[in-house]
Amino acid sequence: MRIGYFLSCEEYTPAQLIEQARLAQDAGFSALWISDHYHPWNDAQGQSPFVWSIIGALSQVVTIPVTTAVTCPIMRIHPAVTAQAAATSAVLHDGRFVLGVGTGEALNEHVTGERWPFADERLDMLEEAVDVMRRLWRGDFVTHHGKHYTVEQARIYTLPPEPPKVYVSAFGPKAIEVAARIGDGYISTSPNADLLEKFRQLGGGDRPAQGAFKACYARTEDEGVETAHRLWSTAGVPGELSQVLPSPRHFEQAATLVTPEMTRSALPCGPDPAKHAEQLKTYADAGFDEVYVASIGPHYAELIDLYRREFL
Repeated sequence: MRIGYFLSCEEYTPAQLIEQARLAQDAGFSALWISDHYHPWNDAQGQSPFVWSIIGALSQVVTIPVTTAVTCPIMRIHPAVTAQAAATSAVLHDGRFVLGVGTGEALNEHVTGERWPFADERLDMLEEAVDVMRRLWRGDFVTHHGKHYTVEQARIYTLPPEPPKVYVSAFGPKAIEVAARIGDGYISTSPNADLLEKFRQLGGGDRPAQGAFKACYARTEDEGVETAHRLWSTAGVPGELSQVLPSPRHFEQAATLVTPEMTRSALPCGPDPAKHAEQLKTYADAGFDEVYVASIGPHYAELIDLYRREFL
């Protein structure tokens, strides 16, 4: 199982993201994930730079692959524009760019004022969006009048030699079926062996499966728990709430139900490599090909160095 590094746009400035990417590559991480958000999950995180600007900057400082985890191409940005952004990113990264996609969250997608669709409709929109993008990546003029999208005489001129791969995020049975049908790979933030096996059985076969988790380096476990809970207790918001809440303040309200002990049990905190090894093992045991670790808090250089010494 390969180990990559996850750049969290919700928490770090553009300069910090670039610094983390450099450090991660130098430490031996095999690839990068990067989140695509309009808002952070809460105000304490405090950042949310435009992902496509960061991806362009990354092309000048790293040579390891980069995957969006994940882009939602169904509302905030039209799939024809997402297709152009992904194509340019693939050119800048010499083909080492993967477009990770999903059905998104209202937190980021509602900002244009459109109605937030139900999950089944969003899956249908995602499937049509991926089809539109792949047609545009062939380099032909595309006119499309579909159920959800209209494209009029559009052509992408800056294209990589091979179209970008599209990996699909999926957490439920219907989403897994779509991911297996249209995805070049599978993305998840849960080490769920059953869902991964279903992806493979429904047509995903041996396509790559990427997973990820968060970790908080600190001098002590208690200090790490305090930092992680302050910045990322919103990650413990259960079920479909994370998809339908529209603003950081709503996540802050929902996260009051998440206790520090829940945060402690959910992710590795502190300097002990054994805690990180346990989390890595859950993804290895579930059958994932790649796992990405995201830093929480100010000590990202120390976390990267821990992984360099212990795992890479």
